[in-house]
Amino acid sequence: MMHKTVVRPARRQGVAAVVFVLLLAMLGAGCSSQSGSVYSTSQARVVHRVEYGTVTAVRQVQIQGEQSGLGVLGGAVVGGVLGSTMGASTGRTLAILGGSLAGAAAGAAGEQALKDKNGLELTVKMEDGSTVSIVQEADEYFAAGDRVRVLTAGDGSARVRH
Repeated sequence: MMHKTVVRPARRQGVAAVVFVLLLAMLGAGCSSQSGSVYSTSQARVVHRVEYGTVTAVRQVQIQGEQSGLGVLGGAVVGGVLGSTMGASTGRTLAILGGSLAGAAAGAAGEQALKDKNGLELTVKMEDGSTVSIVQEADEYFAAGDRVRVLTAGDGSARVRH
């Protein structure tokens, strides 16, 4: 009696390649910084108004990253592909659907976790007597009483620096 063994290395390699590409896309998509020390290309060589003030309050906040949809899409594809390897006929269809839904949810959560950042809400009493509040990444230490510079760009975006 002959036994047929079906080996599908090309399919497994294809699935692995799709998963790898989707993970790379999720990691790189929309990576932008809200740091006081990082400037985008459009912010370089632009005049920023500089004003001085004193930090009156510092509060830790969470800066929520924007979803690109790649996490949901990638998770759904990976979940669907993994679901397609289970069951037969109607069971396979349900496994694909369930895998896609679970993958989409996991992909969305994974993308969100990668994009969320720790931030600071800095309240600054300006020399002119006004008070401003600026939120930026928590990549520099600030404390109440610190003398700081507030740099404001023409588009209204601002950052606090020592």
